Amino acid sequence: MARHGKKYNKVAEQAPAEVLELEQAIGFLKEHATATFNETMELVLRMGIDPRKSENAIRGTVSLPHGTGKKVQILVFASGEAADAARAAGADHVGYEDMIEKVKGGWTGFDVAISTPDAMKEVRKLGRVLGPRGLMPNPKTGTVTDDVAQAVQASQAGRVEFRMDRQGCIAVPFGKVSFEVQPLLENARAILSAVRHERPAAAKGEYIKSASVSSTMGVGLKVNVKD
Repeated sequence: MARHGKKYNKVAEQAPAEVLELEQAIGFLKEHATATFNETMELVLRMGIDPRKSENAIRGTVSLPHGTGKKVQILVFASGEAADAARAAGADHVGYEDMIEKVKGGWTGFDVAISTPDAMKEVRKLGRVLGPRGLMPNPKTGTVTDDVAQAVQASQAGRVEFRMDRQGCIAVPFGKVSFEVQPLLENARAILSAVRHERPAAAKGEYIKSASVSSTMGVGLKVNVKD
């Protein structure tokens, strides 16, 4: 069992046990932030569908209206004019064979990976490194594209990817503790809307069973996300 410090335990004693409205929970976490750094706020959804069934896979992207507050490190697998366009758009790491070799060696110093369709025939071979970390480029999330400049700009502007894990949960950052309550609330609602939009046709019954919000060093609070 993880051990927490005195500050965490003091906040945990004050934390409401009941299910809160999103705005209330966000306000509590902001008021009781104790870390010396700007913590990330995270929304965690426990889904009501079986993650073992492939037809229930949930994966997508959402553009947060107020961004994440984080400088996103972007890698683009491309060559030629596409590579030039990616650099001009502000990608942090750009290349093809050289970057593939670097990632093969275990390097994952980036938050988003984007690839041109042509490069994917080699990038797919990086599945063991990129797959478990959720970094594999995917057409569904807009990270396999000929327009790499637009994909880079979208990631810089606050587009985040979400996917259901093996435990049937989806965890998505939605800003920083330093944000005002309203921008955080709007970011969280944008995530909920995007997740609902990706509801599999095979999904029956309750889609989102429960939800919570937390900050990096803060407590987790149950929140109401029912329509």
